[in-house]
Amino acid sequence: MTAEQIIFLIVALFTLGSALMVVTTGNLVHAALWLVSTLFGVAVIYALLNAGFIAVVQVVVYIGAIAILFIFAVMLTRKDLRDQGPQMNSNWWLGAILAVLVFAGLAFMLQGWSGFSKTAAVLPSGFDAVGLLGEQLTSPNAYVLPFEVASVLLLAALVGAVYVAFNKK
Repeated sequence: MTAEQIIFLIVALFTLGSALMVVTTGNLVHAALWLVSTLFGVAVIYALLNAGFIAVVQVVVYIGAIAILFIFAVMLTRKDLRDQGPQMNSNWWLGAILAVLVFAGLAFMLQGWSGFSKTAAVLPSGFDAVGLLGEQLTSPNAYVLPFEVASVLLLAALVGAVYVAFNKK
């Protein structure tokens, strides 16, 4: 095994462990912090794949903005949600069985796929991935509408969290 493969395995195990902690921890603030570590692991995987721009976007947008916004929303609304009952669904085992079945189905479906043994083709010289991504995000014929809807949705979530936090009863 090469050093890059060993680093990938370590980062992948760290990311999967962090993702498991996101959904199993009982404290929302701790879950948000585990989410930050999961997103950081994904950024490292992007960097290992030579997608530096996407790795930086992962850190700046997802860790720097969305995860911190989530943490602030949890801290602002937490006073109304203090331990008002059980934190674990009594049917958690059904979700676990369903997750194992979905994983087994995907593994069965992909076992004969030849894409696992192939390597990616070398990009042609002069290929500007960042420029093409920028054009797609700002083009009216591509992804400008979902991009703007996501920003409005995040703004509405922040305004809602502030309203709930400061609502006089």
